[in-house]
Amino acid sequence: MKIKKGDTVKVLSGKDRGKQGIVKFTLPKVSKVVVEGVNIVKRHKKSQTTQEQKKRTIQEFEAPIPVAKVMLIDPKTGKTTRVGYKVEKGKKVRISKKTNKEIS
Repeated sequence: MKIKKGDTVKVLSGKDRGKQGIVKFTLPKVSKVVVEGVNIVKRHKKSQTTQEQKKRTIQEFEAPIPVAKVMLIDPKTGKTTRVGYKVEKGKKVRISKKTNKEIS
């Protein structure tokens, strides 16, 4: 997966198209990412014990979205870019396809 935790990404499609956010964590086995402030869903929770009948809540959290629906934002230019790889001094590093510079 070419998107890593901590990357700034832009959503390309869906209800949150155009929004930007930082990747909280990735789910590589299912090719999904969780992005801060994107794809907010609500979950209704009721209490587990009989004493706390009135403690029902609605929780909001970020749901995972497919990695194909996000694109990395180049930290140097601030524009979206595809990600490539290059081997430098025996190390594999990610590079921006637009600028051919290393992405940290």
